[in-house]
Amino acid sequence: MSTADNLLARLIEDDELYCAKNLKIRDKSGKVLPFEWNDAQRALHEKIEQQLAARGWVRVIVLKGRQQGISTYVAARFYKRTSMRFGKRTMIITHLDAATQNLFRIAKTYYELSDATLKPATKNNSDTELNFAKLRSGYKVATAGSKHAGRSDTIQYLHGSEVAFWPNAINIMAGLGQTLPLVAGSEAILESTANGLANLFHEMWTLAVAEKSDYMAVFIPWFIQREYQREVPRDFELSPEEAEYQETFGLSDEQMAWRQAKVYTDFKGDFAWFDQEYPATPDMAFQRVGHKALVNTLAVARARKVNPAHLQAIGAHVVGVDPARFGDDSTAIIHRQGRKAWGLEKIDQFDTMAVVGVVVRMLEDDKTIRRVFVDIGGLGAGIYDRLVELGYGDRVTAVNFGGKATDQRKYFNKRSEMWGEMAEWIADIIPPSIPDCDKLHADLTAPGYRYSSNGQIKLDSKEEIKKELKKSPDAGDALALTFALPIASSDIEVPEWKRRLIAGKGRKSAMSA
Repeated sequence: MSTADNLLARLIEDDELYCAKNLKIRDKSGKVLPFEWNDAQRALHEKIEQQLAARGWVRVIVLKGRQQGISTYVAARFYKRTSMRFGKRTMIITHLDAATQNLFRIAKTYYELSDATLKPATKNNSDTELNFAKLRSGYKVATAGSKHAGRSDTIQYLHGSEVAFWPNAINIMAGLGQTLPLVAGSEAILESTANGLANLFHEMWTLAVAEKSDYMAVFIPWFIQREYQREVPRDFELSPEEAEYQETFGLSDEQMAWRQAKVYTDFKGDFAWFDQEYPATPDMAFQRVGHKALVNTLAVARARKVNPAHLQAIGAHVVGVDPARFGDDSTAIIHRQGRKAWGLEKIDQFDTMAVVGVVVRMLEDDKTIRRVFVDIGGLGAGIYDRLVELGYGDRVTAVNFGGKATDQRKYFNKRSEMWGEMAEWIADIIPPSIPDCDKLHADLTAPGYRYSSNGQIKLDSKEEIKKELKKSPDAGDALALTFALPIASSDIEVPEWKRRLIAGKGRKSAMSA
């Protein structure tokens, strides 16, 4: 094989090399340069290729910050596939005409400045189409201003840009679902910055994080961008909140100086606004106006990074089981022993006996489990009763979320108390270890709180959260359940009379629920 043929084979195989050697972009200063990927683009490419290898097709939803080059990457990915393959059609849809034209100009620049050996012949081009004649392939763009955008063709590649801002998102996506069949080789990449909660993008993101759709959720934090830093001023100081933020994400002073300048220059000193446009975690991007989470998101981020191997498991091994109670919710199960929480599992079905079977196998396989706490709201009572009938009453405790708190001066009900105890556990100066899971993180920071007329902490109810966020914080409730009662780590530490009393209280709670 000749050197030229070898290079061509490498370009076909290697997307990053193809972009660097064949495609040109205009950088932020207006210079035309080879398209060399940044860290955000490289991270997204890796995730996409993993899904493609596993599924044979791509369905990805990307939550990003501003100016990270995600649209440029997706445009290049689809340009290459459309211009080098037979019979492939790409559709780009954005929220505004100006944005649509900008993305189309990027694609045309790719074509116009491409190497002649990699530039296919075109015909009948327009301001919205780029057709490759001999390949019978083409590139088309549309704006989300019409609810019929994207309905007129069968496509293999879909690039949806700034989906959170589409005015007709539900109708458009319903139509695109028919034009982009879920077949081998097809790809759909939807990307956007956040725009609150009342839109399709947030709902699709939530379903993707919960693994309830074909889409894979990919989050790109702002600080992955190497250029998002600046020289540290002489009078540079960080507030306690900024110092906590810096420590949580391991940021340099240069990155914090960039963040601080951005907040005060572009966002009028509003850090919450910055977090939406340049999020460090997904829940920061989707934060609600006036929302005050009981569980601190920075503490959750720290706990996700703690290696459980570095912590000693001290105390009783307990398990929380939060049974599904809504049509699209899941039963969540999680283990905890002292400073370690692990083994988050979900069951997407309503069959109470199936959940009972999972718990029974868990108890039989792991004799170190001292107690399983089951929320007896909804279907939970049936699960608890069946476990007692099967002889596990001494290892299973019923928990009524609406029951009385142990500390009634501080907490409105039992659920508020469990979440309060969990919040303090997560925020401890020595962070615990929790599963590194976006869904758990989102669930933990979902409930807000307020104070009752008696000054008690009152957590938002599951129903309130479900109505606002279109999801129930199942995983968060499961972990909170592990704080329902203090449990000794062995029978030796608990007198027989006390074990009978605990078991009797659990049964009584189940019967009265």
